[in-house]
Order: sequence, then C-alpha cells, then structure tokens
Amino acid sequence: MEYELIALLMFSTMMLLLLTGKRVFGAIGFVAVAAALLLWGDGGSEMAFSAAMKLMKWYPLLTLPLFVFMGYMLSESGLAEDLYKMFHVWMGPLNGGLAIGTIGLMVAISAMNGLSVAGMAIGASIALPELLRRGYDKIMVTGVIQAGSSLGILIPPSVVLVLYGMIARQPVGQLWLAGVLPGLLMAGLFILYIAVRCRLQPELGPALSEEERGQISRREKLLLLKAGIAPLFIFFCMTGLFLMGITSLVESSAVGAAAATLMALVKGRLTRSVMEETLRKTLGISCMFMWIILAALCFGAVFDGLGAVKAIEAFFLESLGLGPWQVLILMQLSFIIMGMFLDDTAMLVIVAPLYIPLVGALGFDLVWYGVLYTITCQIAYMTPPFGYNLFLMRAMAPPEVSLRDIYVSVTPFVLIMVLALVLVMVFPQIALWLPQWHYGG
Repeated sequence: MEYELIALLMFSTMMLLLLTGKRVFGAIGFVAVAAALLLWGDGGSEMAFSAAMKLMKWYPLLTLPLFVFMGYMLSESGLAEDLYKMFHVWMGPLNGGLAIGTIGLMVAISAMNGLSVAGMAIGASIALPELLRRGYDKIMVTGVIQAGSSLGILIPPSVVLVLYGMIARQPVGQLWLAGVLPGLLMAGLFILYIAVRCRLQPELGPALSEEERGQISRREKLLLLKAGIAPLFIFFCMTGLFLMGITSLVESSAVGAAAATLMALVKGRLTRSVMEETLRKTLGISCMFMWIILAALCFGAVFDGLGAVKAIEAFFLESLGLGPWQVLILMQLSFIIMGMFLDDTAMLVIVAPLYIPLVGALGFDLVWYGVLYTITCQIAYMTPPFGYNLFLMRAMAPPEVSLRDIYVSVTPFVLIMVLALVLVMVFPQIALWLPQWHYGG
C-alpha cells in the first residue's frame, strides 16, 4: 500500500473513532500505535514509549498545571466575584454598562487563568443572573458571556498558546505577546458593538436607576476599586516579571499560582474545601491535557515517518495548483468545521503534524499562525450547530435561556471575530509588532 494511502487511512480511522464519542487521546493514541505496529512490527511499539519520555522531559510542561491551578483558585475563592462587583458599580450608570463591564471582567479573568472554560463558568454563574435580573436582553447577554469567555485562549497566559508553542517548537513568550493586541482588539470590538447597540436600543441594556446609584456612596465605590488590586497584583507577578526577564516561563507560572493562593489567604477565603476543589479540578484538567499531548506526539511521529506532510504539501501546491494564501484559508475553514465537534486542544493535536510544517513550508510566520489558529478556535467554539461553547452555556444557563436563544445570541459576535481574524491576516503586525519590539526584532 502506498504511504499516502496509509496516511489517509490513519486520518479517516481516527476521525471515525472520534465520531463514536470515544476519548480523544484514546482514539488518536490507538490509531498511532496500531499503525506503527502494522508498519514496522515490534519496533513500532517503541514510538509510544519514546513519545512518553519526550513528554516527561518537556520542562515547559510544568506551566500547564500551575496555570490551571491559578485559574481555579481565583474562581473557587470568589476573587473573580469581587472583580465583577467593581465593574457592576462603576459601569452600571451607562446603557449596556453591565454588559461592557462583563467583557472587562472576562479580559481580567483571561489575563489570570488562560482557560475559556473558567471564564464561562464565572460569567454564567455570577454575571448572567445579575444581568437578567437587571432587565438586560437575554439573547444579547448570553452572547456577551460566550464571546467574552472565548478571550481566555488568546490573552496571555493562554494555555492553548503554551500547548501550541510546545508542539510547533515556538517560543511561548513570543506567542503570549503576539496574542495581546489581537485579544484587546477583539475585546474592544465587542465593547464597541455593545455600546452602539445599547445606545440605539436602550431597552436591551438599561442603566442603573437613579435610586440605585444614590444608594452607593463615593466612598463605597472607591473601596470597591480594591477588588481590582488583586488581579493586577497577580497579573504583574506572573506576566510582568516574565516580560522583564526576571523569571522564566515556568517560574512565572509558579509565581502566579503562589500569588493567587496568597491573595485567597489574605482575604480569608483559603478554606480546606476551596483547596480540595481547586486541586481536584487542576489534576483532572492537567491529566487530560497530558494524555492528549502524549497521543499527539505518537501520532505525529508515525505521520512524519510516512512522509505524509510532504505528500499533502505536494497535493495542494502542485496537484491543485493553489497559492499559499488559498491553502491557508482552507486550513482555517477546516478548523471551523472541526471546531463544531472538537475542542481546541483536540483540534491542535490532530492537525498539528499536518498543518504546522506546511505553514512553515509556505513561508508564513509560525508565531503569527499560532494567533490565527487561536482566533479560529474561538470562532469554531461558537459556531452552530455543535460549537463547544454553545453546549457549555446551555449546561450553565438558567431555564429561561433556551438553546435557540444561545444559537441566535452568538451571530453578531462570530461576525466580529471573523472581522478580527481578517484584520490579523491582512495586517500581520497586529500580532507580530509586540513580540518583535520586546525581543528586538
């Protein structure tokens, strides 16, 4: 059998297994090990062992459990809830102000945990009930929370960009900085949309009444600003020290985890139950990521051994006669389609052996492409009918928010994300200027 046909058979078998609902790492790992044994006999079994050893030797992988721990510590200890109260009081007097404040909350949460799931949980449990109680349109605010939570995988310290950096062998520091301006651009576009729409249709986002504003003194408003000190302190300890060159990537993740724990202790919220729940969730998420990366490394080794990447490159560029940009756009479309069924990590490990070498061969910057991949994942997360975020929101939303409401709510925000993606593709310096400035070109 020709190697190209073997590669196609491997990929189609893996997708078939994924459609059966099996664990992602189990489907990918099984296909990889089975193919290695059939192709190279007993010696092929060494591939899985070598992938495991490579995983254990990846020093930057230590950042993964530490960032996840930090995010869950902030969520479980209630520090994120304090932050929302601050946004609620200061932004409430504006039409749509609480929705704008929710985007601000999501940006702050993203800058502390790097996971979209944590932002979704905080937004759905804290912000959504309050927004509905204040008379906000349920369709608009449902979309606000889904769009805001998606920023967690783009704004540093993004766990997804850490994984991309490991698989693509790109500096995580550069990837983090590359995600800053696109993330803030997207957040700014969300805020602009909310402000304009609520200005035109005030009933969608009513401002706080004069009576409620009068109940909060200026002194209380100033005291609430202290809620913003904790996130800024944690963000400076983690990202600030890293960018100043004082700490390494792993050290900054440890500092961030320690700072979140210390802040919870100072506020008197570091209870036994909080610590147990944080550790339990951290262990579950970290183990899931490690199994997926292990399976991906094994699958990539077999694919590389077959020369599948070269075959795909020749198929697109020579057989079909497509240009580099046409190939790149097809890649992004395939991410959106896969994102209807898979999460960002699964998408990355499935196509990384195919796409990343091809992107490099086409002459594109791999740091820039990491940002494109992440934005496309955000779009895929919110694309009906099976977007990952849609079902997370359905599980967390109150009964009055139907699945149809959730589907309708994401449409304007998906269009905004597509606009942001196009802007970053047309103007690569939006992503590349900050890392080039910081690292000296």
